[in-house]
Amino acid sequence: MILIFGGTTEGRTAVKVLDEAGSLYYYSTRGNAQQIECKHGTRVAGGMDHDAMMEFCSTHDIRLIIDAAHPFASLLHTTVAAVSEQQDLPVIRLERRYPPRDESLVWCDTFDDAIDYLESHEIRDLLALSGVQTITKLQRYWEKHPCHFRVLDRDDSREIARRAGFPAENLLFWQEGQDELTLFRQLRPGAILTKESGESGYYEEKITAARQLGIPVIVIRRPPLPDSFYVVNGEHGLRYRVERLLPGFYPLRSGFTTGSCATAATRAALEGLLSRIPQHSATITLPDGETVTLPVSSCVLTKDSCTCGVTKDAGDDPDVTNGYTIFSTVSLADIPGVRFLPGEGVGTVTLPGIGIPVGDPAINPTPRRMITGEIERLLHTHGTLSGVSVRISVPGGSELAQKTFNPKLGITGGISIIGTSGIVRPFSSEAFVNSIRKEIQVARALGCTELVINSGAKSENYLRSRFPHLPPQAFVHYGNYIGDTLRLAEEEGIAHLTMGIMIGKAVKLAEGHLDTHSRNVIMNRDFIATLARESHCSPESVARISGITLARELWELFADTPAFFALLVDRCLAVCRPLLPHTSLDIMLVPEHSQR
Repeated sequence: MILIFGGTTEGRTAVKVLDEAGSLYYYSTRGNAQQIECKHGTRVAGGMDHDAMMEFCSTHDIRLIIDAAHPFASLLHTTVAAVSEQQDLPVIRLERRYPPRDESLVWCDTFDDAIDYLESHEIRDLLALSGVQTITKLQRYWEKHPCHFRVLDRDDSREIARRAGFPAENLLFWQEGQDELTLFRQLRPGAILTKESGESGYYEEKITAARQLGIPVIVIRRPPLPDSFYVVNGEHGLRYRVERLLPGFYPLRSGFTTGSCATAATRAALEGLLSRIPQHSATITLPDGETVTLPVSSCVLTKDSCTCGVTKDAGDDPDVTNGYTIFSTVSLADIPGVRFLPGEGVGTVTLPGIGIPVGDPAINPTPRRMITGEIERLLHTHGTLSGVSVRISVPGGSELAQKTFNPKLGITGGISIIGTSGIVRPFSSEAFVNSIRKEIQVARALGCTELVINSGAKSENYLRSRFPHLPPQAFVHYGNYIGDTLRLAEEEGIAHLTMGIMIGKAVKLAEGHLDTHSRNVIMNRDFIATLARESHCSPESVARISGITLARELWELFADTPAFFALLVDRCLAVCRPLLPHTSLDIMLVPEHSQR
């Protein structure tokens, strides 16, 4: 069982991520003010001291704690660390994302330090944006000087201020969408005090507005976290860490793409080259801004280069590259910029249309941006203006490529370094749908305005005999993702589609199911019977529908009633056409004999 300490935006994120597992957990907040729905979680209200937390964890068989509380909840962090050590419980800290610290601001470790600065610089008329709980921490200042506090518009906020003796007329109430610049102009404070609250606390908006008006900003640094916590700052990292620390909580494990592995290997290699220190892990930024840390399996330094390897962990996704090591060899160059060099097991692009220059290594655009971003950040940190050459290699990649779409995409000699999110979701459609998009883009780049989409290799063989004038790239597999394929063809500007479809998928599509995977929908005999009656099939044939086990039996059952198959195709067209406002569509039933 998992115990979350929340009450924050991060707490909501933790609930969202854990609810995806369908397993039970607890969600604890100090009060009841936060409105949140936990589909599989039990709410627990009321603060826990050390003894209460110890008892709760023992009584409810807590095996993992997620600390998603406010970054300034120091007492809670300390209590969680003590309980976790005594009960040998791992702790994941779901942290906020913070911008780099701007040294032009005034940074203080404590509120007493801030008061000392204010008084030594004779600053009056303070606007405190640090929260109602800090009224008492600044009491030594506001008892002597004018001060406004902005707080949440709640009765408990007013009560805290009243008990402290803070003037009610100096309370300002926060409102959703409030413009910081307008407020600051109205008050014209001598300084603004805030906490390092990160993206969730509108930190940057406060700083930007104050800077425009030339108002000094004092920032209280966030307190350090216990060293024993596993720190993550987003949904992917949280799920990945839960999966590894509490196996079985999620039915399937997630993983990282080859693009993320190549990025981590490159970052580690460049860090090793610049620092001359072998690297054992690498922290990278995913496309959504979240940072994750991947282990580095090997690091070899030479005089002029560094090679690091990251072993692909695809979780429970059936990925052909799972367990293979992605290597990156990095060297400095005199010419500025990042240059990608060919590497063993990574394919070469031979056809246009996938967003990579012909002749370049098959490293897709998103991984290229990720790798380039990490290189630029490291060069900036180390203060060097050198260019960087990157050689990504995957031993065994040439053999693996035969199990992928690469030969059809015109990528020869190896696999592609891919990934749009950086994360592999177990058994997700993301990789397959991305491959469909690439196939369509290649076909379009070759001048194809007509595509024949089909469910797989066997049906494609039949369809190629019907469309001998089309090149191989005009035949695109949709698998079960009919709706995604239609949308992509529309987005890519394909003028005409022919869909070859087997009868089993056709009866699912005709009923309105654009994803025909058996995990989502099964053959509906009642629906088939309705079609048969509308097609004026004999009552005897309609009665036999209840006894069929395979959709292919419909070919024989209605062999003398072609109206059934015509109506089936018409219903499929009716389901598909709303997705294709600018693309024409024909549907062809692939006969059962072609599948033998």
